[in-house]
Amino acid sequence: MQKFIVTPNEAGQRLDKLLFKYLNLAPKSFIYKMLRKKNITLNHKKCDGSEKIFVGDEISFWLADETIDKFRETKRFARVPKHFKVVFEDDDILAVNKPAGLLSQKAKPEDISVNEEAISYLLDHQVITEKSLEVFKPSVCHRLDRNTSGLLIVGKSLSGLQHMSVLLKDRTVEKYYLCLVEGVVKTPEHIQGYLIKDEQTNKVSISGQPVSGGHHIENFYEPVGNNGKYTLLKVELITGRTHQIRAHLASVSHSIVGDGKYGSETVNDYFRRNYHLKHQLLHSWRMVFDERKLTAPLWPEFERILKEEQLWSIYTDLQKN
Repeated sequence: MQKFIVTPNEAGQRLDKLLFKYLNLAPKSFIYKMLRKKNITLNHKKCDGSEKIFVGDEISFWLADETIDKFRETKRFARVPKHFKVVFEDDDILAVNKPAGLLSQKAKPEDISVNEEAISYLLDHQVITEKSLEVFKPSVCHRLDRNTSGLLIVGKSLSGLQHMSVLLKDRTVEKYYLCLVEGVVKTPEHIQGYLIKDEQTNKVSISGQPVSGGHHIENFYEPVGNNGKYTLLKVELITGRTHQIRAHLASVSHSIVGDGKYGSETVNDYFRRNYHLKHQLLHSWRMVFDERKLTAPLWPEFERILKEEQLWSIYTDLQKN
């Protein structure tokens, strides 16, 4: 017989969901059978798996150790180097500054993403253990495009992940981006439209009018300053859809510098030749939630381009706000 005491990272979910993770090789039918036969109990009482579990609850497995071992696969986590910078950390969340080129979540089994790097970081700092990963894995609460840099929130605990998910879903998180765009923008604008995604090309288009299959989108942008050719914009993301800022700005003739999908080839070629730029200059700069204001500084490549293009002082002034 073995016992399992529920910790904060397991609490708040259904009992059967936890059992599927704990006995991860067992058929669901086996787990429900053990519940019916009282071979698995919750606080010494019969249960059916639908019960919500709380911190301190005791789950008892009235099974032979050999049976438990047979249905439990324990994998050692392959640790990877950290490429992000830590912006903020408490017991529930980890806010990181993601570099361009790093995935938020893996797309293929062999990919390395912020998720894997964050777990490695937390293991290295003994915040979590290999054993705790069997029932809860820290994960990003939202995503950034691979070639977009900046602020990304990771849920360290189950409660942190759930809380951030609610805030993001309810749009109570203020999200601000910085981007360098083609042309001179002189006035703030509140732009709206409808986004249509082509799943085959993973590209979106923008319509000014409602369209079948389209999703309503909103952005508010204001110019920070310009050099006569390019403008540094601060963009508030009001809705959040795939490639929303990139496609929306391109649709109003202010495409983001370096954007290979929606940008100007002439502009992109200039920045490739002069700065070896290989990604869009779009940066998740600031998030405001729960009375916190988190800011992720620009990465060196973006900084260098602003300096060379005589736009650095307007950025440093903005950072003081």
